[in-house]
Amino acid sequence: QVQLVESGGGLVQAGGSLRLSCAASGRTFSSCAMGWFRQAPAKEREFVAAITGRGGNTYYADSVKGRFTISRDNAKNTVYLQIDSLKSEDTAVYYCAADCRPWTVVPPVTAREYDYWGQGTQVTASS
Repeated sequence: QVQLVESGGGLVQAGGSLRLSCAASGRTFSSCAMGWFRQAPAKEREFVAAITGRGGNTYYADSVKGRFTISRDNAKNTVYLQIDSLKSEDTAVYYCAADCRPWTVVPPVTAREYDYWGQGTQVTASS
């Protein structure tokens, strides 16, 4: 079992920045690929970014490339999502997720392939 707790969301002016954190507990964190997803009202949950277990490779949705940065600190069992140049369309609940399957090489971009989820943190861009 893995427990995930997100934090760092809030109301930020469009164009601003914030950093989301996701603290993990329950098993060897570095054995899990980690992903960030988001879900806006009346929309499906969508992939945002992912990172391999040791942090060597990162992946991004086209809509956030160049503005979002995913990183992790395995010593702190934490994954981060740095959000810069926030846009109104980034407004959503952001979730972190863990894929701890031992055969995973490239982190998945589909939500159903992740084993564990946090409760989500709201990010709102104000105009």
